[in-house]
Amino acid sequence: MPFTGPAEDRLAIRELLETYADAVTRVDADDWAATWAEDAEWSLPDYPELGTTRGRAAIKAMWVEAMKNYPGIMFEAWPGSIEVTGDTAKMRSYTAEVYDQNGTTMRDRGVYEDTCVKIDGKWLFKSRSFRNIHRQHAPKGC
Repeated sequence: MPFTGPAEDRLAIRELLETYADAVTRVDADDWAATWAEDAEWSLPDYPELGTTRGRAAIKAMWVEAMKNYPGIMFEAWPGSIEVTGDTAKMRSYTAEVYDQNGTTMRDRGVYEDTCVKIDGKWLFKSRSFRNIHRQHAPKGC
């Protein structure tokens, strides 16, 4: 089953994902970083130059630097599955991004495999691993 566990937890995890996406679009590093557990891990295997980053502070610093390459980003995310077991959950989520890069409009789609944890009643990302599904480049203005 792609969606299991208490509906209240699944809703809170979905709102965690939506908060993350909103913070990316607003390029709000503090709100974005607040979605991660202190001892979180972010893996980007399709970007070997970035690799895996551990710890909320290091993840935030890497993201702030990386976001300089994504001006005008519009980031959307939605869950494909959420499986809650107690204070831990597995989520698969999909992303769609549109941004400008060197005069070209980029459209990227990807998938995250996530582990979420409930700490003091709040769901956070414990680990996220991102893979590209599709990249499309279009001339600016298309």
